[in-house]
Amino acid sequence: MRFQLKQYDSEAVIFDSASGDTHYLAPLALTLFQLYGEFPGLPRNDLLNVLARHSIEPGLPLDTQIDEALDGLRKAGLLRHE
Repeated sequence: MRFQLKQYDSEAVIFDSASGDTHYLAPLALTLFQLYGEFPGLPRNDLLNVLARHSIEPGLPLDTQIDEALDGLRKAGLLRHE
């Protein structure tokens, strides 16, 4: 298993055994990591619908936060670039 996740409530620390790096995941980043792990290639509209079902309301600030969180996950090697 490449990623070893230790979750603390809504946050987590993840160890990447391929790189040896450890990363902190804030609540939104953790949710995105888990969603894209379960549903690779999840379309943006579907992602927003799933987040809305988890009481996270879509909107411009959330869109920006999602983009930043996804960019950080990709740069850390935790998500593939698609």
